[in-house]
Amino acid sequence: MKKIIITLFFASISLYSFSQTQFAIGIKAGPNFASIDTDASAAQNYENRTGWHAGAFLLIRGEKIGFQPEVIFSQQGSEFKYSSSQPSLEQNFSYVNIPLIFKLYTVAGLNLQVGPQIGFLTSAEREDYASGQSGPITEQDIKDDMKKVDFSLGLGVGWDLPFGLTLDGRYNWGLTDNDDGATTNSGAPIGEIKNQVWQISVGYKLFHN
Repeated sequence: MKKIIITLFFASISLYSFSQTQFAIGIKAGPNFASIDTDASAAQNYENRTGWHAGAFLLIRGEKIGFQPEVIFSQQGSEFKYSSSQPSLEQNFSYVNIPLIFKLYTVAGLNLQVGPQIGFLTSAEREDYASGQSGPITEQDIKDDMKKVDFSLGLGVGWDLPFGLTLDGRYNWGLTDNDDGATTNSGAPIGEIKNQVWQISVGYKLFHN
């Protein structure tokens, strides 16, 4: 009898804890403001490339702590300018990223975010421009010059709004040197390439308990 009572007691605690856990599945999208961190001699001429990201997330949330794995398609890269008038070249990278984000909830749905991200390179192109021309004069596939897997650290803040809406601001700090033999037109090494991406996301929970 005592064993039955103890078993029922722990079963009741487990069911209560599970009932307090929130689950949600949703989608999110927004703009990217991406650049690269490089040790090249002309690093000061690299500027942000504006792109977009979109994907899905799963949220597992307790009272104060949440865990949110995501699958995100992300446009990244950078622009290089010799002058302020127009880009001299653009580096356009596309990734499928998998962030594993831990969330600390404070008040009214506001939360702090941190977690690792692994990215898989799907495409990498370089476009060179000439002065006075609006379109690129050459386009080059540089995927073979890039490492295929990228590791980053995600840092951000978020807000879980009513009606299933979410708002996130995140900085993905690249940890991997993605240069795998990339060179300039003259054949000189480009140097270290680390992705640096600011993201603003609007999301919607399609399902939540």
